Amino acid sequence: MNRREILRRSAAAGLLATPAAGLLGGCATSGGDDKGDAGAYKGTKSEQNPLGVKEDAPLEVVIFNGGFGEDYAKAHEAMYKEKYPKAEIKHSATQEISKTLQPRFVDGSPPDVVNNSGAGQIDFNGLVSQNALADLSDLLAAPSLDVPGKTVKDTLLPGTVEVGSYDGKFLVLNYTYTVYGIWHSTKLFADRGWTYAKTWDEHIALCRQIKAAGIAPWTYAGLHPRYMSWPLISTAIKLGGPSVALAIDNLEPNAWKSDAMKTAADAWHQIVKDKFILAGSPGLDHKQSQTAWCQGKAAFISCGSWLESEQKDVTPAGFDMTVAPTPSLGSGDKLPFEAIRGTAGEPFMVPAKAKNTAGGLEYFRTMLSRKGAQDFTRKVASLPVVAGATEGVELPFGLATVVKALDASGSNGFNWVYNNYYRKLERNLVDAACGEFFSGRISPAEFLDQCQKGADSIAQDTSVKKYKRAA
Repeated sequence: MNRREILRRSAAAGLLATPAAGLLGGCATSGGDDKGDAGAYKGTKSEQNPLGVKEDAPLEVVIFNGGFGEDYAKAHEAMYKEKYPKAEIKHSATQEISKTLQPRFVDGSPPDVVNNSGAGQIDFNGLVSQNALADLSDLLAAPSLDVPGKTVKDTLLPGTVEVGSYDGKFLVLNYTYTVYGIWHSTKLFADRGWTYAKTWDEHIALCRQIKAAGIAPWTYAGLHPRYMSWPLISTAIKLGGPSVALAIDNLEPNAWKSDAMKTAADAWHQIVKDKFILAGSPGLDHKQSQTAWCQGKAAFISCGSWLESEQKDVTPAGFDMTVAPTPSLGSGDKLPFEAIRGTAGEPFMVPAKAKNTAGGLEYFRTMLSRKGAQDFTRKVASLPVVAGATEGVELPFGLATVVKALDASGSNGFNWVYNNYYRKLERNLVDAACGEFFSGRISPAEFLDQCQKGADSIAQDTSVKKYKRAA
């Protein structure tokens, strides 16, 4: 099965979810309605230049310097430069997107392309509501750079446009396809004679075996404890079905206190009670916990499929990291063990007040070319949202397991979007509750109560725009 078929089946089941929005609170911008030099560089549209790029117009690209690094972007910039050799490209990378760029949005001088990602990203809710993002519909209608007879939209995997659309406008290009699961080293397990557990009871039994061998069963990013909310919520969704996620996304009363969430929280509390977590984990950030895991100090870690790229400099040869779904709670689960969470992510945008909006859209067309997508896959060991991106590419071990997991998940894939709708809810409120819960300071009931109070505070906040996701 090729990747297009895998993701088409996944998307048909709602694996790629509804439009993302509202990622942070309170971003003031000058909006996109003010007159100024927005789109000042304009060229003549033609068959060879469908977006009207001015060939000598400078282009400024700002990349989030996270797990994917910035080399992939430099390669895309080189491809752009090859087509427009007179264009000067200014490249920069930062982990503080909001801190670095919000003042430039306010004064009307944003870059042409922004990879608005990471903990310090700018609030999409604010950007959208203030008309600060350029409409990308012309990009979708433009012909693909290197797939004859197809538009850019024709080459995108199902769900990509929907995830980046707000009120019917395509405003955000989510470039990667991310799978979330529990990771382990195939080599470690083979050397020790361990088998990944498919049920929760088997998982706990395996954790006891691992601990007896002198290895911590689990570690996690204690400074970003929301990473552990992902397998907990996944466990609840597999038990109770996708309606569990729908209720949370739509801020329904007591959604966090559903029977499925209570059962899942009780189950995950066992790894805390039985001291299955590496000592000191609450004080580790994501890189430190992942490095401890790569060093064999712990057997399991929760992460997205950017993990392999993020850890490439410290992963031992032959480590063979593998992603797997969360174990099933029991025979009553509504989704099978193989069901796994995935979605389009890693958002890119062209500001409405950028000087070279046509160049920004053309840069996206370069990213979404077959060549650009395949180069991204080779460089960062991750899947972009372009059909055929893995064709002819030798996949690293971890990414191959991601594709295999998607194949096995098939039409049972799932996702949630409350973290996109209401960034504060996940990044602040649920994050804090997870920190207390997985460090053993509160009970499962107290954990869910804190999460629910956080959701209720968002629901009652009239300054926050609310979104409803259909089933």
